[in-house]
Amino acid sequence: MSPPEASTPEFVASLGRGLAVLECFGTGRERQTLSQVAALTGLSRGTARRFLLTLTALDYLASDGKLFWLTPRVLRFSHGYLASFGRAEMVKPVIQAVSEQLNESCSMAVLDGSDVVYIARVEARRVYSSRIDVGSRLPAHASSLGRVLLAGLAEPALEAWLARHPPQAWTARTIIDPAQLRARIVEARRQRYAILDGELELGSRSIAVPIQDAAGRTVAALNIGTSAARAPLDQLRRQFLPVLRAAAAEIAPGFTGW
Repeated sequence: MSPPEASTPEFVASLGRGLAVLECFGTGRERQTLSQVAALTGLSRGTARRFLLTLTALDYLASDGKLFWLTPRVLRFSHGYLASFGRAEMVKPVIQAVSEQLNESCSMAVLDGSDVVYIARVEARRVYSSRIDVGSRLPAHASSLGRVLLAGLAEPALEAWLARHPPQAWTARTIIDPAQLRARIVEARRQRYAILDGELELGSRSIAVPIQDAAGRTVAALNIGTSAARAPLDQLRRQFLPVLRAAAAEIAPGFTGW
């Protein structure tokens, strides 16, 4: 059954608005006032207030009377998703081994709208943490994980994605020309990997490979994040790529039938 469109009678608009209220809380917006929620969601203050109070009564939000914030109850959704993946316990040892072998951080992500969402990660021990964790989101067009996931889309779906999500510049190296971005995505599809160099953060580099199910669909992506100071581009292809591909092949059977 296809999901209902927002313009059809089957679409429950109130549920959509309630979920929009939950989604407006995130990094940099952990605690918000009624006015801020109304502005972010486009709802009237009265409507936003009713949703906020309902979600607070259901224990998805907490409030001090002025500010609202998410409670741990919302983690039930992510736990259910990861459990349905069959993945948390299976994936962690594999990416742990990759991280230890290459002495770099290793992550797995899926595509969600304009972003990639991290669903598993092992961070290499460094003086400074990247502050990326499970649930973190990054722009798909400017990340190696995103390039690989976009490369896995069928042509009509890719065209629709590019039309809906115009690329934004994160650094001077971010590819924002739609034609050039599309060419890089097609290249990632042909090569079955993607390398990004300073497009999300100057000095950072990453390489990603697809994780495919038994039908050959790209269902997730696996990457290594490093820095230009630690890893020349040739090292990403020569040393990191074979390790990532072997790990992706080990993880892939867990996606059969998903």
